[in-house]
Amino acid sequence: MSVPGVLAQEVLAALGDEVVPLTGGVVNAVWLARHADRVLKTNEAAPPTLFEIEAEGLAVLRRHGLTTPRVHDVGPDWMLLEALTPQPPASDAFWESAGRAIAALHDVRGPRFGWDHDGWLGLLPQHNAWHDDGHVFFAEQRLLRYLDEPKADAVLTADDRDALERLCARLPEIVPAAPPALTHGDLWHNNVVATAAGEPAFIDPAVSWTWPEVDVSMMFCSDHSPAGFFAAYHEVRPPEPGWQDRMHVLNLREVLSTLAHEGDRWGALGYFRDVVRPFHRVPRSGG
Repeated sequence: MSVPGVLAQEVLAALGDEVVPLTGGVVNAVWLARHADRVLKTNEAAPPTLFEIEAEGLAVLRRHGLTTPRVHDVGPDWMLLEALTPQPPASDAFWESAGRAIAALHDVRGPRFGWDHDGWLGLLPQHNAWHDDGHVFFAEQRLLRYLDEPKADAVLTADDRDALERLCARLPEIVPAAPPALTHGDLWHNNVVATAAGEPAFIDPAVSWTWPEVDVSMMFCSDHSPAGFFAAYHEVRPPEPGWQDRMHVLNLREVLSTLAHEGDRWGALGYFRDVVRPFHRVPRSGG
């Protein structure tokens, strides 16, 4: 776990003696202050607006019906939050409740695809420029935008790039048109925690108006995909035909973000190549 910056250390000291690190964070260090019943997130490398925009995203989700931790204070490299249970109940009832909550969130319609300012996914910008066309928005702002990130550029070949560009050109054939909806934006199972009453709460958002299936894909493709979540979600929002076939294409946004943050870690490059393989050019036969 990384050492918090000077300002964050001052906050930790003010919280009291019993402060313990929590596991599960990928980008930030997370600390539990037991006596104060607070969680402190810290990151010395945080861009200046990282935690401010995260706090704004939590507030947006709360205004639209999701349970999120209350934000007590925000600094340049830290955020102080209400403490919740980091390990939610491993029960169908919990994940069914989470599925219904996200389905209700996705019924909130947006004016266009995007957001009124850029955000963050991890430590890299989430580009949110407004678009009327969801396929163009997803191609340009969620996939192709990662190609120029140094760590992604270092591992992707010219053939990889070409295949991704060809996939993007065919997105209208792969993903049915849908209106922009309010999305959590970083909806994997570790970003669903629990209240003291055992109800689902949602953390670490990267909100925007986009296709609901982008959220669904991240939950579907995570290592611990909870079946109860999808059953309940689809009771509220019946799926479009072929939804499972689209999940790995839509999850490329998360895979490319992983490549851009860490290079070829967690099998991300192999995953990427498996998904884009059908979009490679067919070599011309000789003769």
